[in-house]
Amino acid sequence: MTSPETSPTPSLERVHLVGIGGAGMSGLARILLDRGMTVTGSDVSDSAVVESLRGAGAIIAVGHAEENLTLSGQLPTAVVTSFAAIPKDNPELVAARAHGIEVIRRSDLLALLMEGLQQVLIAGTHGKTSTTSMTVVAMREAGLDPSYAIGGQLNRDGLGAHHGAGMAFVAEADESDASLLRYRPQVAVVTNVEPDHLDYFGSAEAYFQVFEDFASRITSDGHLVVCVEDDHAVGVALRAQERGVSVRGYGTAEAARRHPEIAMLATITGMETTAAGTRVAVHLDGAEVRINLGIPGRHMALNATAALSAGYLAGGEPEALAEGVSSFDGVRRRFERKGEAGGVEVYDDYAHHPTEVTAVLNAAGAAQEAAGRGGRVGVVFQPHLYSRTAEFAQEFAQALNLADHVVLLDIFGAREQPREGVDSGLIARGMAPGVAVREEDFDAAPARIARWARPGDMVLTMGAGSVTRLGPRVLEELGR
Repeated sequence: MTSPETSPTPSLERVHLVGIGGAGMSGLARILLDRGMTVTGSDVSDSAVVESLRGAGAIIAVGHAEENLTLSGQLPTAVVTSFAAIPKDNPELVAARAHGIEVIRRSDLLALLMEGLQQVLIAGTHGKTSTTSMTVVAMREAGLDPSYAIGGQLNRDGLGAHHGAGMAFVAEADESDASLLRYRPQVAVVTNVEPDHLDYFGSAEAYFQVFEDFASRITSDGHLVVCVEDDHAVGVALRAQERGVSVRGYGTAEAARRHPEIAMLATITGMETTAAGTRVAVHLDGAEVRINLGIPGRHMALNATAALSAGYLAGGEPEALAEGVSSFDGVRRRFERKGEAGGVEVYDDYAHHPTEVTAVLNAAGAAQEAAGRGGRVGVVFQPHLYSRTAEFAQEFAQALNLADHVVLLDIFGAREQPREGVDSGLIARGMAPGVAVREEDFDAAPARIARWARPGDMVLTMGAGSVTRLGPRVLEELGR
């Protein structure tokens, strides 16, 4: 299951992307356009992203139909799809195969775009988007102008991808369907490894194996960079080291002492949460640098240290990289501030795994304490996937108990069909009395959390689904 697939290499002269408006697809479409390729595509609806791509030169149809393959006046030389989101009987995919056109996955396209460049890839169960984004900003500040493809949009310029003039290409390495095995990194970061996506892998062992296989794909002159705070990541590192892979660690000094067998590249020697974010002191391969992050949380300090490590191995100077990370103003849907109303701050976060929920709520609590607001933390949480909810219901309950009040929405099924007996009540039943309330009416959740909140509190909308739309509506309700 986890071996990289091989197929003929298609020409990228004319590329048609099915689902072009998606976060990942739209970014790669933008890089293709910047490189002078002819780009066509389709999506189920118009959007600001689709309009932006049209403005950049893409020809895009709304709705899926066979005739969309000839939007440019010629058939494409390659058709790109996301197998998780686009059904195999999509008329454009059926037509492409009938015409003998190579149909490839988004990850295949990314691998082709990275060919000939220094591949800097960020992998791990959690923190990929934030770490990749910080790495991009750090390397920009260091003058390296990398190409990049991230799974979100930088707050600074609203972009999730860019064709740079430098020799490096920075990207997330997605493990959810083993697509990270299509790449050949020179610098590979593993932030952490924890069982997830078991609907695809079937077992924790199979999930762990994909990271082992990823480490084996690092080039002979490349480096594996791992977080020594995470035992499973350390295990991947030690086995890679036995195979002759160059391994470097990052993390706190305490964790480094626990793992003397891993040579440290970046050691956190100090960390302080403030009202403005997090101050971090790092020993980076002999250089002492300081980072002032505008985002709270120990997990974000670790992500920033990973970004320093990756940028340094890609050729950046420590001080310039640190300045770049300090200038990082966030990525959309990662502790993204939506505003304040009635003395209540509202944030939105993509956290959809118990470990992520725990990290975000710990960061929120630390930020409240550092600000001296004396306020509580409330959450509107939307579980993501029936399989994940069933697998981790107790862990979600434990994580969400860190909040003072939780409004639990129905499960966002995404690609999955409902499962009998699996609903958000599985989580609610494991939570402390009086903390959680279930709300089956999605549109009623903003008013419910707003009635609970009072000045000084913080409210987070949290999850990987449609819950992200509720932040502005919470602010509206608070404003009343």
